[in-house]
Amino acid sequence: MPPAAIAVVRISGAQAGEALRGLAGRLPSPRHASLADLRDQAGAPLDRALILWFPGPLTATGEDLAELHLHGGRAVVGAVEAALAALPGLRRAEAGEFTRRAFLNGRIDLAEAEGLADLLAAETESQRVQALGMASGHVSRAVAEWQEQLLTQMAAAEAELNFADEDDVEVGDAVAQRLISGMGALADELAQWLARPAAEVIAEGLSVVIAGPPNAGKSTLINALAQRELAIVSPVAGTTRDVIETVLALDGIAMRFSDTAGLRAESADAIEMIGIDRAKTAVGAADILLWLGAPKDAPDHPRAILIAAQADRWRGDAAAEAEAARCDLTISAATGEGMDRLHRMIVDMARTLLPREGEAALRQRQRLALGEARDWLQIAAGSREASDLILIAERLRLASGALDRITGRAGVEDMLDTLFGRFCIGK
Repeated sequence: MPPAAIAVVRISGAQAGEALRGLAGRLPSPRHASLADLRDQAGAPLDRALILWFPGPLTATGEDLAELHLHGGRAVVGAVEAALAALPGLRRAEAGEFTRRAFLNGRIDLAEAEGLADLLAAETESQRVQALGMASGHVSRAVAEWQEQLLTQMAAAEAELNFADEDDVEVGDAVAQRLISGMGALADELAQWLARPAAEVIAEGLSVVIAGPPNAGKSTLINALAQRELAIVSPVAGTTRDVIETVLALDGIAMRFSDTAGLRAESADAIEMIGIDRAKTAVGAADILLWLGAPKDAPDHPRAILIAAQADRWRGDAAAEAEAARCDLTISAATGEGMDRLHRMIVDMARTLLPREGEAALRQRQRLALGEARDWLQIAAGSREASDLILIAERLRLASGALDRITGRAGVEDMLDTLFGRFCIGK
């Protein structure tokens, strides 16, 4: 938004060329920047700007497209917008309309559009890398390969069903068995993709929950991690009554850190018991658990880091030293002892929950469609369907339709408004 050094005004559609002529008096050579004095319909000067002309269909939207690279002051941009609005056939774009037109004109598919939306919203390095892969067509290329396999299998089924009397057409149970084998292999490949971390984990951040008994140093730790006074620190047990959450980025990975109420079996305070129940729920849903209590009391969690906290208070106590030896690391949030190592342990554990380099994660909508395709491709050995080519062909068709929904070739009208509404006006 203005003010800025440069403002780019984009015009797309059948009237883009006339609009550029109306303001600049000419069309420059395609795809070459040119300096021009812009004027309104009355001939009043607007700005000296760079103009670019991109004739369709090889443009971002698939339509004729013009760009005005203006000085970025509010008055300049406002005057140019007013001059454009006065020209016939032009209107202000809606949020995400340029990208929606690109999708409708076949310049990008739905998966790429979702990746672009995520790229615009990316705040961490992991979010940027994941979104860029999606926007660059990583998922789309995989879907195209799967569809090619399905087309080959559907062609074989069609040939058997309709041209079995031809000499060059393979017939019999061998066709069905070959199709089932190919469907099973493809189903296994789709299952491997479904086993990858969900894209929402990257976009929303991994859940890291700090838990333990009262006065274990949980609030001091989250304040140290956030580097601000996020939670109240007090020697009074039960000070933290609810889950306190903050979003942090460690080494480019978005994480949601949660401080929880101290876990103990009993409390005379009904409000504290509500906080304890919420803490238990948060622990169960955590991607990573930081446990600040006795190791023997730690919840059964697959990714727990056992921490001997408040080391500055118990150094020299033999019993405490022995207890700390059974933990994964010793820290003091007050003095900084062990905090760098904790940082590394959290990041290393987080990386095991993220896609490996070169892998793409799927959004929930894409995972549902991929899961449906996998289910259609799975046929139980010895079942009636295993020898019925008509049912096999139908399963192949339904699997192909499910994959189509990932890239937006079928059944996506109800989601387009929601998707493209995430973009800004200029996108």
